[in-house]
Amino acid sequence: MIRILLAEDEEAMRTYLARALENAGYEVVSVDRGTEAVPLLETQHFDLLLSDIVMPEMDGIELAQRCAEISPATKVMFITGFAAVTLKANREAPSARVLSKPFHLRDLVLEVERVFSESPMTGNLR
Repeated sequence: MIRILLAEDEEAMRTYLARALENAGYEVVSVDRGTEAVPLLETQHFDLLLSDIVMPEMDGIELAQRCAEISPATKVMFITGFAAVTLKANREAPSARVLSKPFHLRDLVLEVERVFSESPMTGNLR
């Protein structure tokens, strides 16, 4: 089963996204900040890091950079409500997908499916 680490600081959004992804057949572990995600990346396997970009303590871009060091096979996808942040994410993590809020849950699930249909999960370089 594909495992997703979801980092989203807004509780209602985190619950909403986790439920949608679980209903689509993914195993989801969710945290409310990047600093909580790092130890999980160090000790567990995740196929995808799905992270909000704007979070307290450690933003999503910094988290993605740490993820690339700790678990280079883990794919990265960002969610954000800020257009300027999207441009920064594309520049600093060019291989990561960015999904801008608001989006429909169907769009989220389709984007996640696309991430895994484009290349094999093992031996993948971002």
